[in-house]
Amino acid sequence: MKFSKLVATILISGFILVGCSDDKLSDAYGQFEATEVAISSETQGRILSFNIREGDRLEQERIVAVIDTMQHVLKKRELEASLRVVETGVAKLNAQKDVILARLETAESEHNRLRALYEDNAATLQQLDRARGEVTALKRQIQAIETERLSVFAEMDRMNAMIDQVNDQIRRSSIINPLNGTVLTKFAEVHELVTPGKPLYRLANLDEMILKVYVSGDQLPGVIIGAEVEVFIDRNRIENERLSGMVSWVSPRAEFTPRMIQTKEERVSQVYAVHVIVENPEGKIKIGMPGEVNF
Repeated sequence: MKFSKLVATILISGFILVGCSDDKLSDAYGQFEATEVAISSETQGRILSFNIREGDRLEQERIVAVIDTMQHVLKKRELEASLRVVETGVAKLNAQKDVILARLETAESEHNRLRALYEDNAATLQQLDRARGEVTALKRQIQAIETERLSVFAEMDRMNAMIDQVNDQIRRSSIINPLNGTVLTKFAEVHELVTPGKPLYRLANLDEMILKVYVSGDQLPGVIIGAEVEVFIDRNRIENERLSGMVSWVSPRAEFTPRMIQTKEERVSQVYAVHVIVENPEGKIKIGMPGEVNF
């Protein structure tokens, strides 16, 4: 009986030692962060709908807000009406060209007839020159119409580009969530007026957290980018929970570096920031939560 109690006591003590965070000091300590993204409006207007709350998990490509587009729609209608007027001008130029081409065909026939008569001494040089001048004048009119058509087509291209810009502004009036993440902060509400660049909400992907720790100069050689490391978070007041992480970044410069560093003791006392990526699918890790790491 005494032996059984002794075994039980040893087992319980072993479990406590495994879970206790004071038995072995970790290599580095820090806090968890997440890559936060502020989503802003790209156009000006009043918010018509904004159906999110802080803490919501948003999927990529989801429409989360709509900005009033009435001014853009009215501008588009005005541009389309102007474009139709310009297109009517093109039709008129085409009609004028057709008339002049018909006259040119007649004038060229007359010129050919008079040239034959002139060669037979049946027409005067004056008549031939007059016919030749008519042909030249009609050809110049056609060239003028072609030049004017090019100018009108350039104007049509300009107006179509303006319509495309308005369409782009209308498209940007729908705020589309750019990535999967959790809403951390909401900065605006329905009916408020927003301007380009004004943040509407802030979100972060909490499924992958970053533990930012600091290591001394003598620890730095043992920190390898891409290496798998042990990460510990608080399970309760006594025990830690072990997770797996990966070193993703090491600062290229020391924090609070003295201006003149000469001795080895000074060099190894420098502090370098290190990022450790930790998967967080269950959401146990929170922003600002302390963490420990063993390299």
